[in-house]
Amino acid sequence: MSEAGLEELRDKLDSIDNKLLELVNERMEIVHQVGLLKAQSGGAIYRPEREKAIIDRLESLNKGKLNRTAIEALFLEIFAISRNLELPENIAYLGPEGSFTHQAAEGRFGAMSSYISISSIKGIFREVDTKKAKFGVVPIENSSNGIVTDTINSLKEYNLKIVAEVVLDIHHTLASTCDKIENIKRIYSKDIAFEQCRKFLTNFGLNEVELIPIESTTKAAKIASKEPFSAAICPHVGAKLHNLPILFENIEDKDNNKTRFFIISDFENAQSGNDKTSVLVELPDKQGSLVEFLTDFNNAGINLTKIKSHIVEGNSIFFIDFDGHQKDDNVKDVLEKHKETVKVLGSYVKEIKDI
Repeated sequence: MSEAGLEELRDKLDSIDNKLLELVNERMEIVHQVGLLKAQSGGAIYRPEREKAIIDRLESLNKGKLNRTAIEALFLEIFAISRNLELPENIAYLGPEGSFTHQAAEGRFGAMSSYISISSIKGIFREVDTKKAKFGVVPIENSSNGIVTDTINSLKEYNLKIVAEVVLDIHHTLASTCDKIENIKRIYSKDIAFEQCRKFLTNFGLNEVELIPIESTTKAAKIASKEPFSAAICPHVGAKLHNLPILFENIEDKDNNKTRFFIISDFENAQSGNDKTSVLVELPDKQGSLVEFLTDFNNAGINLTKIKSHIVEGNSIFFIDFDGHQKDDNVKDVLEKHKETVKVLGSYVKEIKDI
């Protein structure tokens, strides 16, 4: 291509960018007006079901090279900027900065939002409950390690609502200042990360070095960046945050390793047409109580997608996911029948059936 031809294409791109900027600013003006109306009525700023409806509509109109993933990436960032203009609100996440929970939070709320790093799951619930944060982001389950007990306990203790779920692919790296893998004498990471990368460690003889568990993979990267002959198993963003060279990418044993996160807040979602509901159930200690409970869901045509048993404060409790919204007619009837034993945690847009 000639220089003149390239310059012509660049001029066209510049013209399109100018129009995009003008249109986005026009959208933000309307967003500002919406924010004023919501401030008067007390309406929620974050409406996952509305965002899903917009993306569904745009995908149906799309005739270009963008796929749904690209449309979501583009517009979720625009939505995040819009929310910040309507009403800047704090988002509490399980820290430190660069953790997988932080990534999940940024993926939904964008880079411009105000984030608060909290050291415990219960602490996140406390921040949202006391209105110091509008939203909290907490892990609920991992495809390799199961349900997060601290999240279940906090969902039982606090009267907050699940307003969205986020599913994140979990990838680990081995990062170190050592040029050669044989020079590594100790590796820092979370105990769960060591378990998820066991085959890699064994294959490279690193199961023979000292494996030091600490509270976060991001802290592991920070330590390894300063300590000679050490390494960290950490996410890519954690290594980048501490300028720690990456020796190996994607070292996890399973290539479908995912973690599911809940976004919690103090409001309930409207129906979207593609919802999931989570509940906690504490059934009477008598023969057939679980079978009777599950039969009622089956008779109502409600698809249960997950049922997990836990012990909370010495009592057996069930965490259950099912398709549908708590305000759907068939769901309302079942929940009303079992209102003494069921705590509805929230209905929200379904991102994935299960992990």
